[in-house]
Amino acid sequence: MKAFAPIILAACAQAVSIPNVLRPRDDLDNTWFTCPSTNIETCGTKTGSNTCCFESPGGIINQAQFWDYLPSSGSPENFTLAGIYPYACNGTAQEYCDELLFINSSSPGWIVGTEYGDTITLEDMETYWKNNKGSDEELWAEDFNKHGTCIRTNRPSCWGENFMTDEHIYTYYQIALNLYHEYPTFQFLSNAGIVPSLTTTYTSAQISEALSSNNDGHSVYYRCDDTDALVEVGYFHHFIGPLVVLDYVKIDSLFKTNCPSTGIRFVPKYQL
Repeated sequence: MKAFAPIILAACAQAVSIPNVLRPRDDLDNTWFTCPSTNIETCGTKTGSNTCCFESPGGIINQAQFWDYLPSSGSPENFTLAGIYPYACNGTAQEYCDELLFINSSSPGWIVGTEYGDTITLEDMETYWKNNKGSDEELWAEDFNKHGTCIRTNRPSCWGENFMTDEHIYTYYQIALNLYHEYPTFQFLSNAGIVPSLTTTYTSAQISEALSSNNDGHSVYYRCDDTDALVEVGYFHHFIGPLVVLDYVKIDSLFKTNCPSTGIRFVPKYQL
């Protein structure tokens, strides 16, 4: 069993200086390629030449969350973690980028809980990263295969000669959870008086304001289903340096909502 070390999330509101040598596990392990002390923000006028230090051709990360009400999943007072979705700077989704890195649906729980012995992260995944149409592990594996393989700065080769088996997978799940916990969407909405109800509806302006006011004024993506019920929220970011540094810069949503201007439903879980 490999030892694990929790990843500390950097502040999202502004760029944070990156160490001269990245040490994702501890201060004694120089396993990452050397990156500049002041790296470049993605999707700007400048680009980085070291693809282990600068994310390309991607550069945008969406921290996506679901509100699964039919069938329901997860706590009735939490949005569930959908994943972290990478996009190119022009808004094109990056998906299924390297089949050589794909994992099967039985792998995620074993990698996190057994191979790395991190029962805390595994319990977090089991609580917040829920699949309402199959097993949770199927969702975790699908998310890594579809999205995680497209984050180039987290490739095994970028971890250096001391790379441990499956470290990039384990770290990806830690990072997804850390970023998810930065955005307690249910709390953002409830603080603005937007709570699940079978009778009350809300306006797009109400939801937009409740979310953007907790995102440094940046617009937040939210999506409705064909019954005008809120089902998804997404927080978009540029980032600086490799994914493992967790140095994100909040940006406006790439996409507009499909929800109507009025009559948006926020359906309680486990009541239909």
